[in-house]
Amino acid sequence: MNKPQQRVGLLTGGGDCPGLNAVIRAVTQCLIRQCNAEVIGIQDGFAGLMESRTVPLSWERVDDLLALGGTVLGTTNRLNPLDTPDGVARAMHNAHALGLDALVAIGGDGTLTIAHALSQQGMQVVGVPKTIDNDIEGCERSFGFDTAVATVTDALERVQTTGQSHGRIMILETMGRHAGWIALEAGIAGAADIILLPEIDHDMAALASVCREREARHDFTLICMGEGAKAVDGGITYDTPAPGDSGKPRLGGAAMALRDRLQPLVQSEIRATVLGHVQRGGSPTPFDRVLATRYGVHAANLVAQGEFGQLVTLRDGKLASIGLDRVASQTRRIQANDPLLLTARQLGVHFGEAQPPTTPGCSC
Repeated sequence: MNKPQQRVGLLTGGGDCPGLNAVIRAVTQCLIRQCNAEVIGIQDGFAGLMESRTVPLSWERVDDLLALGGTVLGTTNRLNPLDTPDGVARAMHNAHALGLDALVAIGGDGTLTIAHALSQQGMQVVGVPKTIDNDIEGCERSFGFDTAVATVTDALERVQTTGQSHGRIMILETMGRHAGWIALEAGIAGAADIILLPEIDHDMAALASVCREREARHDFTLICMGEGAKAVDGGITYDTPAPGDSGKPRLGGAAMALRDRLQPLVQSEIRATVLGHVQRGGSPTPFDRVLATRYGVHAANLVAQGEFGQLVTLRDGKLASIGLDRVASQTRRIQANDPLLLTARQLGVHFGEAQPPTTPGCSC
């Protein structure tokens, strides 16, 4: 075989996500086939780059990764080069020592922010969007989101049957720190009566009123809420005062807090369920396998074409790219005029507002 034309590093950063291994497979095999490149896997994200922990990625090593959950390279939220003295310099030094011609960074907001900082220092970087929260600016769909929505929808269907049997109010808490895409899409797919989002502060009196109206009809109530949802007179609920792995306070317990505040205002028993990391695990759905593969191939093509400082994106259903400078430290949140949000409103889904906005009626 001819001498490799390029040496490309590949890492997965931030939280794990269904479809990461599919991207690793696609990037590696495309670069090997199209460019005769040597692909070097960097272990545990940017921590591995700062500590020079790598593993070679061959065609055979990645060939059976498509349906495998998690990431074979490992990932971490710790040891952020931007928060570590001389972290960026260490990362750049090790990249040069490894002989890397380019780096493909697969991750969410934090990973892409680091990638952008390294790009500004001269590293040739291509980003691939990864987050089950689907909240990366400039990208309408990130892989892993479809799998998470499927998991939450299944859970909603299961708590619905027990809620219906007992006439209870069932609260299901999803992930979603600042963006409620999982709660919104899964809430619609799982026929939730109330959806609570980080973008819309909810009013306890309004929630109680909706639940009491359903109680009068002997109906149960199904509530799907993002972990970052909060009441108009309260704040975000944290699971622990100690920082999480990322250095940020760890969210959790919003469903329990809502249960405790809502219970005195209604007659029905309330049960709360927190899905947590169940949403991150398992094999990716066929949709996510295909999307992750498309992203990986497109990222490899950007490397081959020398188009660096870019993030692979999906816009209007088509692959594209956008500058890392336009997505770093940004969050794509649900807007008031989002078509999915308007669809739910027209179906009568309540979002916890004291005075819900008027939505246009059906034209039929």
